[in-house]
Amino acid sequence: MTRIAIVDNEKLKDMQQKLYIQSICPVNRTGKECIKVIDSKLTIDEHLCTGCGICPKAAPHAIKIINLPEELETKPIHRYGENKFVLYSIPTPTFGKVTGILGINGIGKSTAIKILANVLKPNFGDWNIHETGYDELIEFFKGKEAQGFFEKIKKGEIKVAYKPQQVDLIPKTTKGKVVDLLKKVDEKNELKKIANELQLNEILNNDIAEISGGELQRVAIAATVLKNANLYIFDEPTSYLDIKQRINISKFIKSLINDNNSILVVEHDLIILDYIAELVNLMYGKEDAYGIVSGVKPVRNGINVYLSGYIKEENVRFRDSTIKFAEKPPIKKKHIKEVITSWNDVEKKLGNFALKAHKGSIHKNEIIGILGENGTGKTTFVKILANVLKQDKGNITHKVRVSYKPQYLEVSDDLVVDVLKTAFSKYENQIIIPLNLQQLSLNKLSELSGGELQKVAIAHCLQQDADLYLLDEPSAYLDSEQRLVLSKVIRDFIEQRNASALIVDHDLLFVDYISDRLIVFEGKPAIEGIITGPFEMEDGMNKFLKELEITLRRDPETNRPRVNKLDSRLDREQKEKGNYYYV
Repeated sequence: MTRIAIVDNEKLKDMQQKLYIQSICPVNRTGKECIKVIDSKLTIDEHLCTGCGICPKAAPHAIKIINLPEELETKPIHRYGENKFVLYSIPTPTFGKVTGILGINGIGKSTAIKILANVLKPNFGDWNIHETGYDELIEFFKGKEAQGFFEKIKKGEIKVAYKPQQVDLIPKTTKGKVVDLLKKVDEKNELKKIANELQLNEILNNDIAEISGGELQRVAIAATVLKNANLYIFDEPTSYLDIKQRINISKFIKSLINDNNSILVVEHDLIILDYIAELVNLMYGKEDAYGIVSGVKPVRNGINVYLSGYIKEENVRFRDSTIKFAEKPPIKKKHIKEVITSWNDVEKKLGNFALKAHKGSIHKNEIIGILGENGTGKTTFVKILANVLKQDKGNITHKVRVSYKPQYLEVSDDLVVDVLKTAFSKYENQIIIPLNLQQLSLNKLSELSGGELQKVAIAHCLQQDADLYLLDEPSAYLDSEQRLVLSKVIRDFIEQRNASALIVDHDLLFVDYISDRLIVFEGKPAIEGIITGPFEMEDGMNKFLKELEITLRRDPETNRPRVNKLDSRLDREQKEKGNYYYV
């Protein structure tokens, strides 16, 4: 049986613990050196390891021993080092199509597309190799579709343009004005056209260091498409964007496709992935350990397979449970629940921005989703309800204890176990285990990834004793599976505590999955925000989707929401009836 061992020495800092792990290894006790500690680094010999499971139990946060599927006898494409992540296959782009890549964080999606983009040279499992070329890749994929792809790249017939995942790093490597950056990469002489389509005209003369995350994202997309390429790769193109911008970016990326080019997109927002892609590759394996790419599938079928957790053709079950959506539409009902807080004619002015909320209330034991464009005051309103900001006018009945998770997460050197002391002692089954936080317990907040820090911040908010939990963009940095798990955790927790929650988020599927009612923000970004609702789900979604000019239908197999093709028969019929949300 093929077995891999993953050791994170950054999380295994105590030398005494390393020596103890070395001493308890049954293979070491026979005189062989399965586990070594050299230069303060613990390593595991995968050929000698028997998979007994003793060392992972001693350090579950730092050591993983994985028995790979018996079918997986192929040579790996890339390994980052001894006892580090392994990638076993990569997706192959299809010309004339947008192909999506779907999988959890830490499964190798970015590694795979970096290889395709020629940003990362694969080492085929031998991390001592410093350089490989296209000849090795062509030989590796002999007889497969990828062989032809790399032959074309070698001949110069395929040129790649790649938008990386971490657009927030751009200001650290690039200085100057936005327009100067885009002029440098404008190989098509289309700067004016692309800037107009991506709504960048107002920030072209701004310094790159001073623009927002959403603006950085659109600048990065513009820089990618201005290059003369026939393979465009977008790694998470909708992060930092609101729902309206996500739809616009999706339309823009789809408009780029023709018979002579190909597009690859990594995306965690399932509604957007479904809307933007025609085909999809699923990636499965073990987080931060190894990744495998499935065969390509039509996007609807691929997402449904992903939600089921089982790839029939490859006989692989990568999740224990199936993710299901409730069959709706919801029945309108009169709320007779206790009102825990309400607002009336609230106004707040911040510089040139004005926020207005006419009348609304929150009931006990309900979750209200908040939808709206960036810059219309969603975070400001949440801060007012949380008593972090004071309103200028109007009345809010502050009868409730509030716990607030802000949009931007603070980093410190505190240990996770100390920050989540109450959650570890009181809510292990409700919060810690489902969010997979036990393995992070001895890490400092400063050592966590964006997704890990997000889960800790959510857990910190939920562990507080409160009547109302306000969570600002809880799905940011999380993969599609983590978002669905999180929605169940929040829903179950709110029900058990008989509390209420307000959820601000831009993932439409996440909001649909978790909410009982909706608040919709209208107005002009950075100028005016008008708060309407809360509405029943159907009314709120119809109001919001009408503004976006899109309609949703339910997938008959999973009940998940899907965006109708613009001007399709179903799209026209639903718009005529005013049913933007449900058929």
